[in-house]
Amino acid sequence: MDWAAFGVDLHLELDATAGRRAGLERALREAIRDGRLAPATRLPATRTLAAELGLSRGTVSAAYDQLVAEGWLVARVGAGTEVSPLLRAAPPPAAAPPGPAAPRHDLRPGSPDVAAFPVTAWLRATRRALAAAPATAYGYGDPRGRIELRSALAGYLGRARGVLADPDRIVVTTGYVQALALLVGVLRDAGRPVLAMEDPGLAFHREVARRHGGTVLPLPVDDRGARTDLLGAGELAGVAAAVVTPAHQYPTGVTLAPERRHALTRWARDRDALVVEDDYDGEFRYDRQPVGAVQGTAPEQVAYVGTAAKTLGPALRLAWLVLPARLVEPVVEAKRHLDLHSETIGQLALADLITGHGYDRQIRAVRRHYRRRRDLLLDRLAGGRYRVGGVSAGLHALLHLPPDGPGEAELLAGAARHGLALGGLAAHRHRPGSYPPGLVVGYATPPGHAYSAALDALLAVLHAAEPS
Repeated sequence: MDWAAFGVDLHLELDATAGRRAGLERALREAIRDGRLAPATRLPATRTLAAELGLSRGTVSAAYDQLVAEGWLVARVGAGTEVSPLLRAAPPPAAAPPGPAAPRHDLRPGSPDVAAFPVTAWLRATRRALAAAPATAYGYGDPRGRIELRSALAGYLGRARGVLADPDRIVVTTGYVQALALLVGVLRDAGRPVLAMEDPGLAFHREVARRHGGTVLPLPVDDRGARTDLLGAGELAGVAAAVVTPAHQYPTGVTLAPERRHALTRWARDRDALVVEDDYDGEFRYDRQPVGAVQGTAPEQVAYVGTAAKTLGPALRLAWLVLPARLVEPVVEAKRHLDLHSETIGQLALADLITGHGYDRQIRAVRRHYRRRRDLLLDRLAGGRYRVGGVSAGLHALLHLPPDGPGEAELLAGAARHGLALGGLAAHRHRPGSYPPGLVVGYATPPGHAYSAALDALLAVLHAAEPS
């Protein structure tokens, strides 16, 4: 190995009053003593360090030799010079207290099976995308996102979800949370901050809306979906936007009924209001025909939000907004001032995956995967006292609890004792109150090898809580 070409960055502060060699020796000792140079850290070659510090090579060699003699450094022929592995560095600062331990069995909703990520297909897509990308792709980009991805999404969303999407109306975001925050901020700046959000719904999304200036009102949900017939009247008279999950409501799992869809778009047209359509798991349907996006029936009233978090994985941080024409400019401007633009490499890879139909193949594969999991859950619960709802699509199920059985809080406490994590329906309500109890079971969350054991734990909890 040519140690003269071996380059390691080394930050040293030399004391100019101590002389060149003495100053270098002192700086190295302090760096080793403080732990900034850990035991066995390889040091730069004398020629390299001399050039970087503006010293003669002889001065650096003499300093190294002195520290070798004192035991601070070790020099081996052909292996360079490194910090002595026998030295004890300064003790590290006290570690932060550990966070909550991961559950032994995880059936919490909201996550896919991340082990199903298509590693091989993603690697191939990334290689092809990087080979074809122009040099400008590695610079600062359009706040809307790469045109390759926006064009691919326009085609995919049109054929798969019935969305009327023009690439110029698509904005790529780092996830649904950023998309929601952008929309709420634009509404707030327009003086229309009041939103209706489904009740029950994800509490974190309500927090996001409030943090970005929104006023959130509950929109009740029943067995036909969100009560969109209530919009524009009573407490909801001044609402400027409604945030809904029409294809598969979270967490009840119901699909928005046709008359409710019509009421929603009619309200938006009559009141010049906005529908925010969260299509977070719209591709996963099992026992029914696909339900197209509401956006396809009212593109000028609906801001459609889709994401790769459930179809591929949350780590990609890729989602997309399809916007009414009037919102494109303010949302793009808000995105520009928030983070300028989303990362580029993942966008290019996803565009390649979509145009090569690898994305469709992945969705079909995980749809079969999750259907098998859902079927196993239903089979294990068959004949019991718990009615299971919301399972014709999506990645979670809702267990309705019988009125004469254990309560929701009791079951969640029992699950915690068994090392099992579940979701509770009460936590999704806007306001405390007397509501039908339920457990939200995310059957997609565990890796394949752990799913059966997680179901065993769930059945043990339900059985243990049964009245004798």
